Amino acid sequence: MALTIPVKTPDGSYPIYFEPGALRRLPDLLQEHRLTARTVIGTNTTLSPLYARPLADRLPNSVVLTIEDGEIYKTLPTLEAIYSGLVRLGLDRKGIVLALGGGVIGDIMGYAAASYMRGVRLVQVPTSLLAMVDSSVGGKTAVDLPEGKNLVGAFKQPEMVVVDTDVLTTLPEVEWRCGLAEVVKHGLLADPGLLDPALLVRERAAEFVPRAVSVKVAVVEQDPYEQNVRAFLNLGHTFGHALEQISGYTWKHGQAVAVGLVAAIRLSARLGQCDPALIAQVEELLGHLELPTRLGRYDPESLWEAMATDKKWEHGRARFVLLKEIGKPFIMENIDPGVVISVLTEMSGA
Repeated sequence: MALTIPVKTPDGSYPIYFEPGALRRLPDLLQEHRLTARTVIGTNTTLSPLYARPLADRLPNSVVLTIEDGEIYKTLPTLEAIYSGLVRLGLDRKGIVLALGGGVIGDIMGYAAASYMRGVRLVQVPTSLLAMVDSSVGGKTAVDLPEGKNLVGAFKQPEMVVVDTDVLTTLPEVEWRCGLAEVVKHGLLADPGLLDPALLVRERAAEFVPRAVSVKVAVVEQDPYEQNVRAFLNLGHTFGHALEQISGYTWKHGQAVAVGLVAAIRLSARLGQCDPALIAQVEELLGHLELPTRLGRYDPESLWEAMATDKKWEHGRARFVLLKEIGKPFIMENIDPGVVISVLTEMSGA
């Protein structure tokens, strides 16, 4: 059954379509929204033969632009290659970039759409669970620098987002579980029902994906440019981004966020802000979902140093999103580095 969630933005609105099999009727959806100009389908080497090229065969006036697969390619050199590709493929200011893929594709193709010719239209077609419930919604786009994750970016609202939960049936298991980390985050922020492991199975994706997206939509409508409450969506991400960076992105985003969620809750408890019982509850759920809850071999002090480039810090002051209880996030500044490192030390090991 098709479902639409409208998203209000400072300049208007856009729809998020949820429909099993939506990829098959994507050309019709684009036609209905008068998105019929020259379209470049931006994707990666894995998804190009599976989804992008079959779509291009059915979508008039479209071509495929492919980049390598993986976070390590979400860089300025890749972005430069995308710009050159858009010129070569004849995309003008009336054109459309259709980002078809996971979070990396949504981020880098979205930023390309925001900046190429000072902005062209963007359509987001997420194919991973993580991109469906999180990164495709809200207009944030970015690329990474060697110094940190997502340090170059822009807000770019899409014309629409199209979510086909059927593609999740073939999503690799590791990518499925990475997406569940973001669903758990949304549950901790605002919807405890999303913390039910019986719900978080592939067979019920069409049920819980719109529910998880609704959490994010409610936040980004209040704070489209991340001036206040939108920062709550970064629960676990200060730790997670640092872990991704020092691992050379061998840790996937969802895996790092899972560890970051545990770290944020442990820090909340250490500071006397939440019931310590919440630690066990979240660790048990993440363990059931086969997500990591420990740092492994990474040094806590190195993680702290990597956090220094976090975009959420201000004037060099540490800012962490923490929890008082499920549904009650808050931000705390100027936490003693020794306390943070102590929490991370507790989490060292497998």
